[in-house]
Amino acid sequence: MRSSVIVFPGSNCDRDIAVALKKMQFKNQMVWHKETVLPKSDLIVLPGGFSYGDYLRSGAIAGKSLIIEEVIKAAKAGCFILGICNGFQILTETGLLKGTLLRNKNLRFINKDVQIKVINNKTNFSNKYKKDQILKINIAHNEGNYFTDPSHLEELRKENLIIFKYCDVKGNIDESSNPNGSLENIAGILNSNKNILGMMPHPERMTDEMISNNDGINLFSSLLN
Repeated sequence: MRSSVIVFPGSNCDRDIAVALKKMQFKNQMVWHKETVLPKSDLIVLPGGFSYGDYLRSGAIAGKSLIIEEVIKAAKAGCFILGICNGFQILTETGLLKGTLLRNKNLRFINKDVQIKVINNKTNFSNKYKKDQILKINIAHNEGNYFTDPSHLEELRKENLIIFKYCDVKGNIDESSNPNGSLENIAGILNSNKNILGMMPHPERMTDEMISNNDGINLFSSLLN
């Protein structure tokens, strides 16, 4: 499977995702944001980090990069798109995903491991997980508080587009297990065609037992599957 990772100034997780993709035997290429042609890709990743130092608004400048026009074309043609953390923010800035990421509820940067529950395992991004499986995944963000309008929230519910939710170690989904104030504990969502996933947690950081755990591996295995 061929993958492309888009590299923006300020990105600091692009190499992390590249290592994870290589480990899972993706044929990966790194693509600079000023490029105007994408390599032929089955998966495009918008990585985490702080593109352009989060000036103006997280993901706002990156969302206007030259390569984004090609990413949008690929997405509309059915290519898999994965936006992690800042990549999720970029996806909302481009309109590929609806909603926005607001400041965390405590107005502080959060960097810690949290639990998320697999809400929908019938997708190309989650089919190797079990439904309601609890994963321990790292988060590191200042604007991870997902918000959208009531009509879109209803669409997310009805079409089963919420793929991950924050929970506690027992799987309880409530305010106390919500690290950033995200609407209904949402940690990751799909677009209506289910080929675009935006998520705040970092699955690429959870692919090696020696440094963390391997709870993130099955996201990549699901795509290969």
